[in-house]
Amino acid sequence: MKRIISKFIPNFLKPPLRRMYHFSIDMINRFREKNSMVPPQSMLFVGDGDFVQIGEQFKGNFIDLAGLQPNDRILDVGCGIGRMAVPLTDYLTPDGEYWGFDIVAEGIDWCNQHISSKYNNFHFFYCDIYNECYNSISKKLAVDYQFPFRDDYFDFVFLTSVFTHMLPSAMENYLSEISRVLKTGATCFITFFLLNEESQSQIHAGNSTLDFRYEVDGSLTTNKDKPEAADAYDEDFIERLYNKYALRISRPIHYGSWCKRNDYVSYQDIIVAKKIMPG
Repeated sequence: MKRIISKFIPNFLKPPLRRMYHFSIDMINRFREKNSMVPPQSMLFVGDGDFVQIGEQFKGNFIDLAGLQPNDRILDVGCGIGRMAVPLTDYLTPDGEYWGFDIVAEGIDWCNQHISSKYNNFHFFYCDIYNECYNSISKKLAVDYQFPFRDDYFDFVFLTSVFTHMLPSAMENYLSEISRVLKTGATCFITFFLLNEESQSQIHAGNSTLDFRYEVDGSLTTNKDKPEAADAYDEDFIERLYNKYALRISRPIHYGSWCKRNDYVSYQDIIVAKKIMPG
């Protein structure tokens, strides 16, 4: 009803009042945009789906599946334009701390302007790393990148749709860095496309939403010309890497709907793990 009224009210106003009406609406819209923590549609680069709904869904997963606490020190690797950060602003206490980094500078700028300006325990920074889909002009490689944090710094590290766009050597480097910056006993939450008997059967039957058919450096991709468009990993290989970097997987693995399985938690597969003492 409000939309209908607002649509027709200007037609009954005299020109000066009509101009004043439109001016006030424009000012309200500008104020909302300036103060909103939801970016405009034109700036979204983090995939399909509702920005707010997906963020809230993952916030629930962080809490329910991985035990995220309100006073945790969090690292969001590949934070994008704040889709996961925004719902955490009303969950983290002032004693909690959020750090996020990404390779897309525009997203980081937006987050600093619209989130950090309101919450001083939320921090975003740009890392200049090459990715053929998101930052193709950089000359720095993810395989060499070191997270700018000291050892044993974080209580919780998460990556959503990051390793699904990384080749094996870069992914392994990031996993080693995740283990390094996690406190012993702390948790990491990472999404994958995992290849196992069920998902491979669905792919071969033509049921999967993604057709992983091209082998590149030990992963399978959907696009041989742009292999970082989507990357899948053998589940046993991932488990061996977790063991290598002192990360113990918390069972069960929460499989996703991407291959059109009937029982799933989210779109991608989710692995929750805890850092253990090496050796």
